[in-house]
Amino acid sequence: MSRKGENIYRRKDGRWEGRYIREYSLEGRAHFGYVYGKTYAETKEKLSECRARMLLPGPEKDRLSVSYETILLRWLYASRLNVKESSYARYYELVHTHLIPSMGKWKIDKIGTLMVEQYIAHLLTQGRTDGTGGLAPKTAADILSIIKNSMQFAAEQGYTTSCNLNKIYVKKDAPEIRVFTADEQNRLKAVLLADTDPVKMGILLCLYTGIRIGELCALRWKHLRPKQGILEIRYTLQRVKNTDMTEDHNQKTKIIITEPKSTFSVRDIPLTAFMAKTALPFEAPEEAFILTGKEDHYMEPRTVQNRFQACLKEAEIPHTNFHTCRHTFATRCVERGVDIKSLSEILGHANVNITLNRYVHSSFEWKRENMNKLEESADY
Repeated sequence: MSRKGENIYRRKDGRWEGRYIREYSLEGRAHFGYVYGKTYAETKEKLSECRARMLLPGPEKDRLSVSYETILLRWLYASRLNVKESSYARYYELVHTHLIPSMGKWKIDKIGTLMVEQYIAHLLTQGRTDGTGGLAPKTAADILSIIKNSMQFAAEQGYTTSCNLNKIYVKKDAPEIRVFTADEQNRLKAVLLADTDPVKMGILLCLYTGIRIGELCALRWKHLRPKQGILEIRYTLQRVKNTDMTEDHNQKTKIIITEPKSTFSVRDIPLTAFMAKTALPFEAPEEAFILTGKEDHYMEPRTVQNRFQACLKEAEIPHTNFHTCRHTFATRCVERGVDIKSLSEILGHANVNITLNRYVHSSFEWKRENMNKLEESADY
């Protein structure tokens, strides 16, 4: 019986056989190596040892002739040990969707600065795999980051590289930010408070605390304590590409629940009296997810997004992303004089500059109110 994704198979003679990529030809064709064991676990351990040895520098001939695909795959394998699963899934997708098909067959020492510049320019204008145009600057920037990191990895492993990528970058335009007007927020609030259920309560929680949708989906009642007025953010839930499929789990994507994106995102948030009162009637056993009330059943972000859109439609508010709740919370806090340091910690940011530059967006009404203060000043 084969173990899909791991290249481990049960042989007819009872032994287990593991297969790994030993090297690539100049045409990009894989050449395999094999290990054998009496048990699956023994074979898997031997396979891991062989793959680890592949990270070590090869002889001088290998350094000159190795393909960029080989470097990318070795870099991916090494990265898996040091990054979050969601980050690795993102790297894996970009490497296999864009980099290997476009640059994988090139020898590592033949990839120059001009080639990378031209490739990034191509991504921005014609990089979509469906042929409908260019990639978003953020995606192109992520691919460039992988190129830089994999080239640095190659150099550290003793391979010959001939490009300087320090001055290549992708200009990313500031995304257009949407914030609910005061009227829109009141209309949405009215819809959420009418026939409130756990999901509507969760959307209100985001609107009045600024937490992310993945953090909401991962919340259990042991982290939301209305009587104490405390919300603890300890985990996030997201759907990522499945990079390690097995025979019993062959979906292309999977749900993971992990620690938040950074140490600063692990935080405690005080609840307002209104939010605590709204949440209290739905309180369930501490291990239950707040959106479902069940310990073994979560609700994923795309389902919450769909419910959110239905609420927007009922409130007669134009379509917008769920993240608008977070932007709106941050903006309202600043409008009401909340100090930026406290707001930054509530949002889970590393520093106040991120809060100011990315999440605080003054409404036109607030700007007018501040301008009117000049007329009210006796000494102006």
